[in-house]
Amino acid sequence: MLSIHTALTREPITFMRHKHHSISVHFAQSILKRAVEVGLDETRLLTESGLSKALVNNSEVRITPEQLSRLMQSVWRSADDEYLCFGSQSSRHGVFNLMAKQVSHSASLRQVYRRGTRFYNLVAGATKLKFEEREQYARFYLALDKPELDPEHVLIDFLLLLWHRFPSWLIGQRIPLRKIGFMHGKPAHHEEYRLMFPCKVVYEQQSNYFEFEHDILSAPVVQSQQSLNDYLQRCPLDWFKRQSYFPVYTRKVLNYLEAAQDMSLISMADIAEQLHTTIRTLRRKLLEEGTSFQELKDSVRRDEAIHYLSQPDMPISQVGRLLGFTEAATFARAFKSWTGVAPSTYRKSKSH
Repeated sequence: MLSIHTALTREPITFMRHKHHSISVHFAQSILKRAVEVGLDETRLLTESGLSKALVNNSEVRITPEQLSRLMQSVWRSADDEYLCFGSQSSRHGVFNLMAKQVSHSASLRQVYRRGTRFYNLVAGATKLKFEEREQYARFYLALDKPELDPEHVLIDFLLLLWHRFPSWLIGQRIPLRKIGFMHGKPAHHEEYRLMFPCKVVYEQQSNYFEFEHDILSAPVVQSQQSLNDYLQRCPLDWFKRQSYFPVYTRKVLNYLEAAQDMSLISMADIAEQLHTTIRTLRRKLLEEGTSFQELKDSVRRDEAIHYLSQPDMPISQVGRLLGFTEAATFARAFKSWTGVAPSTYRKSKSH
């Protein structure tokens, strides 16, 4: 990891260097609830994913991308259904791999979407996909055959995420979304959409869709068969890794914070100076982007804390020091304000 001096003297980078972040437990709760409804073994799913019932039952905590990925893989295997039992018909485990290998031979992003939607419409009866080109933009539509089976919108969220991130990976660049629309109203977990979908979000639409600029449809597929094989081995983990699709000032501040070895040494004044602006201007820019320096700093500390607390051999006091807290009690209060539970409670809940 870069030192604070190095981080503040280099040009801001486009992609995040740090890998530690967290996800709302909402998704795990909904997946497990449905799994139990269809008769899957909850204890087995929790064990295979590295989660505990106590952790999942606390709606205020957050989990790691690895935990959510393992949970989904466990459901895929146990139910033989990549639609996580939220569809009117299953999409058997391995269908995505077959589609991915077929579309990887496409010449362009346009072909990826055309071939991918055609493939799923032939083999997966629970969903109806549609790809539409207009003069200025393109749209990808997703409809569930029986949306009432997905009351928490987990399958909708997951599939729209997949159909944005996987094609982006194939062409080696982010597909810049203009807008994403949902048929449902604003859900309780809507804050997660800011990380999942880097664009304007609208609700209560006539269909579920996202749209992007037409010009990128000509972008060529750049991944090799070997890189695809490696990618498929990691699925679905890469879809949940936080993407660096943030507004410009939010992204720059996060880059500096995530590169710092000791966040207690970095201040808003330091970052403003390196960005050749004033504290007042930086504060205003972040406010316009819907965030603040303290909020970003806390989010980085929170996600780092969750990662370190997942390491059973690391003392809690050491976790606090790594995050810039000189007193264990101060760290404990901060962690509880971020997650709703004390660090010791969080760690204990992971082991029961």
